Amino acid sequence: MPQTTAYAFGVYFSIFLSVKFCLKRIIDYFYRLLIFNFAMMRINRLKVVLAEKQKTNKWLSENIDKSPVTISRWCTNDQQPSLQDLVRVAKVLDVDIRELIEPTK
Repeated sequence: MPQTTAYAFGVYFSIFLSVKFCLKRIIDYFYRLLIFNFAMMRINRLKVVLAEKQKTNKWLSENIDKSPVTISRWCTNDQQPSLQDLVRVAKVLDVDIRELIEPTK
């Protein structure tokens, strides 16, 4: 009788580990999907505003003391500027800070 209990425990434990592994893979998949979709969201409108003002990334980088690579990442929405940086950008471009951010509604 004890061997049967041990065997049943082993089977259930094996099933538990399989389910746990499958759930972990499913959660990882949806987490990556969520992160990917968030990363693809357009949060700032910096590229559009620069084009409207006929300014370049290089010009902006020189005027706010940031590297051209950082400005490029902001323009492609790969990275987001801090609020302090957005304020500086708005002042340099002479626009309302709200013009630099995509509306949510």
